[in-house]
Amino acid sequence: MYDAIIIGGGAAGFFGAIHLAELKPGAKILILEKTSKLLAKVRISGGGRCNVTHACFDNKILAGFYPRGNKELLGPFFRFSTNNTLEWFENRGVEIVAEEDGRMFPTSDDSQTIIDCLLEEVEKHGIEISIQTQVEEIHPTEGGFILHLDHEEKVSCKTLLMATGGHTKAEHFKYLEKLHHSIEEPVPSLFTFNLPKHPICKLMGLSVLNAEVSLPEHGLSFKGPVLVTHWGLSGPAVLKLSAFAARLLHDCDYEYTVRVNWLPDFSEEEIVQTLKEMKSGNAFCAKKIFEGIPQRMWEAMLDGAGINPVGRWADCTNKNIQALANILHASEFEAEGKTTFKEEFVTCGGIKRKEIDFRTMESKLHTGLFFAGEVIDIDGITGGFNFQAAWTTSYVAAEGMAEKL
Repeated sequence: MYDAIIIGGGAAGFFGAIHLAELKPGAKILILEKTSKLLAKVRISGGGRCNVTHACFDNKILAGFYPRGNKELLGPFFRFSTNNTLEWFENRGVEIVAEEDGRMFPTSDDSQTIIDCLLEEVEKHGIEISIQTQVEEIHPTEGGFILHLDHEEKVSCKTLLMATGGHTKAEHFKYLEKLHHSIEEPVPSLFTFNLPKHPICKLMGLSVLNAEVSLPEHGLSFKGPVLVTHWGLSGPAVLKLSAFAARLLHDCDYEYTVRVNWLPDFSEEEIVQTLKEMKSGNAFCAKKIFEGIPQRMWEAMLDGAGINPVGRWADCTNKNIQALANILHASEFEAEGKTTFKEEFVTCGGIKRKEIDFRTMESKLHTGLFFAGEVIDIDGITGGFNFQAAWTTSYVAAEGMAEKL
């Protein structure tokens, strides 16, 4: 019998196994991974650089970056925070540095550095790994659990950590439902706004560093960079908004109105006044007025307001100016469908949070059963937050498992 089995060979699974081995030297620990690839998400995160965490060192602020789980994660963050993550890796020879936007990467800029670190720790502590091993059923026993694997194999353990990551379909949680745990239906959490055949898509590649994107029907908005792609709108502000509105947009079948304020530092009245002041001069309309708007986008906006780019401001009517101000202040788009942000794909959904004791990450239904990472209905926005939740919850889970052992 194993002291502990960890289901899932990703970030949470590895980190939980390693910390448990540190707490209980000599413990017999097994990691089960259903695929042939270990730490697959670590490898592709951040374009292959691995966005380990985010440079947010106030735990209350940190918890606010999680659309689901912000209240529950606050306590665990005080147990294992961003600072602890940095210290853990640095103690093992991996230095993590922050970029201007707060994302944090190893100085090597290579996810293999993180993978090698975790693999070395697993080997050092004698933790067993079995790949291409599917768990079919879990049966609680008086002293732990019996796991029925594919190929008619069975293994048993005293404690069990579920770290399988997020799933895109509810049926993937079936074997957990047999343990009477409730599943929050998985839906995509990070995705770009799809604007089929909208003229703005012709401006693909252009970005505005400070815009405000909102969903007026749902009362949600976020500021930040917005990127125009060949399918619609993306960038940090859009991805953050998609995360916080994930269930709302799923419920409306991804048909909704998106509003973009391209100049959030100006009121509409200030924009109108600035444009009207241009009428008193002899300047051409094509010369953009507002620094944050790319030239090609500016010309497209002029065209949308019925203003000739090669004309002069003096020839513009007040109606033209108001139309341009409306575009700059509140462009509206009808979104239809979604486009997955593939590299950082995250789902919201999973084991319902109310069924987990976040002081230990233990199931409230089964003694000795623990959860960590995205298998729980918790998720953060893009930028390293989901990895931080994985490190934190698996660390706390390992401590809870050590207490049981």
